[in-house]
Amino acid sequence: MNRSRGSGDMTVREAGKKGGNMRKQELGPEGYSRLGHMAHKEHPDLAQRAGRKGGQRVRELINEGKQMER
Repeated sequence: MNRSRGSGDMTVREAGKKGGNMRKQELGPEGYSRLGHMAHKEHPDLAQRAGRKGGQRVRELINEGKQMER
């Protein structure tokens, strides 16, 4: 198992999981909901842009497949 450098016996993965669980306990469902609303206010079109990029890539792959069939 990969151990992080230092004096501890915890891997980076274990530390991240521990920190994530602590944050989850601190915030709870309501806190995560508030974070989501704040993020949406700052970047209202983020999900739309990500979906568009994904759709463009799928379209490219379909066209590549059609060209290979010819």
